[in-house]
Amino acid sequence: MIIETNKFILKSKVYFNTESLQLLKELKGSKAFIVADSIMDKLGYLQKTIDYLSEANISSKVFTGVRPDPDVGVVTEGLKLYNESDADIIVALGGGSAIDTAKGILYFAEKVEKVQGANTDRPQFIAIPSTSGTGSEVTDFSVITSEGEKICVIDEKLAPDIAILDSTCIQHVPKHVAVDTGIDVLVHAIEAYVSPESTDFTDALAEKSIKLIFENLEAVYIDTKNEKARDHVLNASCMAGMAFTNTGLGITHSLAHAFGGTFHISHGRSNALMLNAVMEYNANLSGSANDYATEKYAELAKILQLPARTKREGAVNFIDAVRKLKKRLGIEDNIKALGIEESDFKNALEQMAKSAMQDRCTPTNPKKPSKEDLVKILEKCFGHTSRF
Repeated sequence: MIIETNKFILKSKVYFNTESLQLLKELKGSKAFIVADSIMDKLGYLQKTIDYLSEANISSKVFTGVRPDPDVGVVTEGLKLYNESDADIIVALGGGSAIDTAKGILYFAEKVEKVQGANTDRPQFIAIPSTSGTGSEVTDFSVITSEGEKICVIDEKLAPDIAILDSTCIQHVPKHVAVDTGIDVLVHAIEAYVSPESTDFTDALAEKSIKLIFENLEAVYIDTKNEKARDHVLNASCMAGMAFTNTGLGITHSLAHAFGGTFHISHGRSNALMLNAVMEYNANLSGSANDYATEKYAELAKILQLPARTKREGAVNFIDAVRKLKKRLGIEDNIKALGIEESDFKNALEQMAKSAMQDRCTPTNPKKPSKEDLVKILEKCFGHTSRF
């Protein structure tokens, strides 16, 4: 007899709040391989990390070749240094690109070992995010670019063992980055909440994450030195990561991967530009508006104390609340406002829709799209009126 069950996995130990970076002094090990972005080096956090590890008698080898949207070439460079390090600890320090690079190194290191017939122990993996956005410090997801296309890699072994959420690491983030990464948190939480794989456990995390973003992201945008708001947004990011690593994501991410990779727009901003059109599609607002996603969006409206006497009213008000939040954060209304030529966009439409259909995030969208549906959503995101 086969028993159908749901499961909730939380592999990472999470340490949080200001100055939690000092936990590194208490680690056990001998050699660390640190994957850090150049910003964390310039701001002194890389040296601080090395110093804390030194206090634990752990030596460090450093790779700072991280680039935005890391590709296979960057991972290969890091992998070569990692193989020379003989490290029993790997530390990812920086934004989503640094953590994705470290995950890519771990992923391909294991593949190489299997080919060579080696059987070495996996190093302890510690992630220290410098942006509130990806939730990558607790997820088994990594996005690596190959031949200009973003590839989503999912493997349980990619989830860090320890996540350190020290909001002092994000206090120097520029406003536009704080906005992009903060909206990315919101998208993670919303897509986890409406995923067909959602559970009571993931819903609780997603609901809290969404509430924290609505209450605190604007305060961070106004003043990135607001320590309390920073803590809340960073915690929201981690909670959303815990949720979506168990539920998967949806076509907001699939389309953002395709669009961002094509036009070199940041992942968070790409998500922001796709979000509302995708929610309108999922909620079937031009039809019965009585779908599963409609009901879930209406529940989020209630959590934000918005009118939700019917499912349609709740979904409409939640979607509108997201639109208003984006406007207060200075996010463009549509893709056209970015200055992208309509002819260039049209020429890329078919390929972007095809890529999004094949994306690993598409199967867990609450409504199964066709390629034609994705084309219509992209056209609406550009600035055209479209009925789904």
